[in-house]
Parts: sequence; structure tokens; C-alpha cells
Amino acid sequence: MNSIAISGLMKSYPSFTLGPIDFNVPQGAIVGFVGENGAGKSTTLRLILGLAIPDAGNISVLGERADLSNPAPRERIGVVFDDISLPGSFTVANANRFGKRLYKQWDERTFADYCQRFNLPTSKKISELSRGMRMKLGLATALSHEAELLIFDEATSGLDPVIRDEILDIMLEFIQDPSHSILFSSHIVSDIDKAADYIAFIHEGKLKFMEQKDELLDSWRLVSLTNDQADQVEPTQVLGRRRHDFGQELIIRSEAVPARAQASRPTVEDIMVYTIKGEHR
Repeated sequence: MNSIAISGLMKSYPSFTLGPIDFNVPQGAIVGFVGENGAGKSTTLRLILGLAIPDAGNISVLGERADLSNPAPRERIGVVFDDISLPGSFTVANANRFGKRLYKQWDERTFADYCQRFNLPTSKKISELSRGMRMKLGLATALSHEAELLIFDEATSGLDPVIRDEILDIMLEFIQDPSHSILFSSHIVSDIDKAADYIAFIHEGKLKFMEQKDELLDSWRLVSLTNDQADQVEPTQVLGRRRHDFGQELIIRSEAVPARAQASRPTVEDIMVYTIKGEHR
């Protein structure tokens, strides 16, 4: 079962076109949605949440078709953006009262527990909170109304590594329930590498691949070859290459690595960089 199912999704703006794209978020999994800034990640999430109207395609969220007449089921989704969308004059206690009005399943005790865990002072105004503390408040809100699906849109950008690691721990706790799922959009690829079960990679509005992370990384190798060795590799086996004074670095299929060549398992970031900046096959 898929928590999110997208097929043939398209959206055009004067200077950018998304799609058509197809991808799913399996139930019980964390999907890392990666791509450079402007690749189409936020546009896709806005379409999923009903904040923009697609030009074509179908979106299903938690088993319900999501469109203008039937928006994504807000009660069952927790959303964390790159900053919290509450007035700066609100206190943390005001955020609790706002959540109680907004969500039928709002759990004040859960919200209070997260505020204590995150050291969020209830009397402090949102405008007085640091970037990291505002992000934690957004996360506490997203986790306090029995959501089954979490959507993060660049929520960890600009945060220090300690806070980012704490957020990843919360994500892994959330996903222990097999009915829960997470779609995690970020250009901080190291976070995706740590947490994601699947990788969906978007570039210039097109989905390049959607694969199980370990299978993806096991199927490719980063290898340094002489120009003669590199020229003997079948082009269909090459994801991308970068030339240097002493030869070439390539990401190639594991089975295509020449004998005695030194090869290493690439990271998700390696695959992104070589796909975007390398000489494409």
C-alpha cells in the first residue's frame, strides 16, 4: 500500500515545468526527495498538499484522491516547512490553542511532552525563538494530532548538525509504526543518506529515478580509471563521469568495474553530482 501515489503529474509556470512525474511513498517507509534548489521539490509538495492546482495527473494521499474538490486529508498529515507559519506574536502556548482549534485529534499532552523534550518555553513568543527552536515547534505541532504521514519541506536546512540529528531520531521513532510514512524533501543529502529507505531524485522538473536506497547504492560504483580504461566501458553502463589531468572518475554499474580497478560505493550525493554535473551517458 502507498501513502502517496502520483501518476502523470504536471504543473507549468512561465519559467519552469514540472513533470510529468510518477512516484509513490510506500506505507511504513521514509522517502528522501532530493534535488538541487529549483528542481521542483517544493512544487511537488505543494501539489500533494493541495496548495497548488496541477495541470494534469492524479494524486492519491492515504488512499484518498486529492484534488481541488477533495483536498489531502489534513487531519492525517503532519507538515513541517522550512519555517513555522504562525504569527511572530504567538507564544508557544498560543500555538497549542491554535492546534486545538485546527485539528479534531489534537493531543495537548503530546504537544506538552514534545515542548518539554525540545526545551520550548511556553511563554516565549515565536519571534523570539531561534531558527532551530521554530523548527522544533513546527515538528511538535506536526506530531500532536495523530498524523499518519509526515511531510518535510527543507525543514532541516540552515540547522546545526546536532539539531538535524535530533530531528532524524524523531523521524525514525515515528516510522516504527508500520502504518506511518514520511516524505522528506531536502538538499542536505547527508540527512537523506542517514534516514531514507527510498530515494526519489528530481532534476529540472523531471524525476530521474525512484529507487530503494541500498539497492541504488549497491548497483553503482565510483571508480577512477585511465582514459584508455574509461573509453572501454560501455556508455550505457555509465551514470556520469568527470575528467581530470590523470584520467577520469566515473560512476558505473557494479558489474562493469574493470578488473583490478579500485572502486568504492558511492553516496547519494555522489550520484546526484555526477548525474547533474557529469558528462551524461
